[in-house]
Amino acid sequence: MIYVDTSVLVALCVREHMTAAVSRWYASVKDDLISGAWCVTEFASALGIKRRTGQMNEEQSAFAWRSFERICSSDLQLTPIEPPVFHHAAVLALDASTGLRAGDALHLATALDCKAKTMATLDTILANNSKQKKIRLVDF
Repeated sequence: MIYVDTSVLVALCVREHMTAAVSRWYASVKDDLISGAWCVTEFASALGIKRRTGQMNEEQSAFAWRSFERICSSDLQLTPIEPPVFHHAAVLALDASTGLRAGDALHLATALDCKAKTMATLDTILANNSKQKKIRLVDF
């Protein structure tokens, strides 16, 4: 099972510098993909930021959202996040040495809760913390 964080989902649905590499990986992956239900809100936030900053227009945002919904309905299992996982994320974020912000701490805590063996992320800090927790990384 591969845990997929929002940075990878954004790259799949919005043209970014890593889109080609992430798309090649996604087209070839055979493992089950999972993410915390939190990624829906985080993905919407990313689109909102891109709209507000002029990086995309309304039509592009709507297309990206439809692409994201297709991925969620066909290839990505969204797992609910229970209160103990939120607490674990808080403990991870409290440790200043991790450098984790709330969202990435929640992704890592959820991946650990799901017993994911591999993490797909484009975020360096989340990747480093995943490796420290013995979660392999997808090499894009």
